[in-house]
Amino acid sequence: MNILIFGPNGSGKGTQGSLVKKKYDIDHIESGAIFRKHIGGGTELGLKAKAFIEKGELVPDDITIPMVLDVLKKSSSKGWLLDGFPRSIAQAEKLWDALQKDGEKLDYVIEIKLPREIAKARIMGRRLCANDPNHPNNVGIPAIAPNGDKCRVCGGDLSARKDDLDEEAINKRHNIYYNTEDGTLAAAYFYRDKAAEAGFKYIELDGEGTIDEIKDTLISQLA
Repeated sequence: MNILIFGPNGSGKGTQGSLVKKKYDIDHIESGAIFRKHIGGGTELGLKAKAFIEKGELVPDDITIPMVLDVLKKSSSKGWLLDGFPRSIAQAEKLWDALQKDGEKLDYVIEIKLPREIAKARIMGRRLCANDPNHPNNVGIPAIAPNGDKCRVCGGDLSARKDDLDEEAINKRHNIYYNTEDGTLAAAYFYRDKAAEAGFKYIELDGEGTIDEIKDTLISQLA
């Protein structure tokens, strides 16, 4: 089972992706996590990517695309869920061409819909667990509020990403995501328009629901 998932930063797509990974035992491939690994390791790629990420800008395609495709090729035989890529229409087209060339079948494309202002508030309130960044913790949402400065799921230490507290950086990221001409929503719609003829399913989810509500709706639409 191979899946693409789209959703604005703050929509919970990382959390939903983690839940799908556990249920179907597929690889959850997050472009952001790949970047953070390189940044933490001080690699040349990480140093190049860091400057763009901290400003809320897209990492250039000549860095991102080969890296993501290499990870897909090394994924498990049970499949993958790709989260955070593609983020532009150009990336969507190149990914599609690469999947066709490699004979990789796409089974589902998921779009989590969420109004921009709600997404922004969620970003500024979220906290990342040191043990698993997909553990849901948000100081602005009572249902998933952390236990002080500890993760509500596992008790791990929490932190806030620097760019999550920077309104200018958030606005830049959302300008990219909500762009229907050549941005991330344009990428999502590229796949939406291909779904019927290419034989995969395009699933739209209401991101304003609870984690469990979104999960139950999603699982009911997956094979």
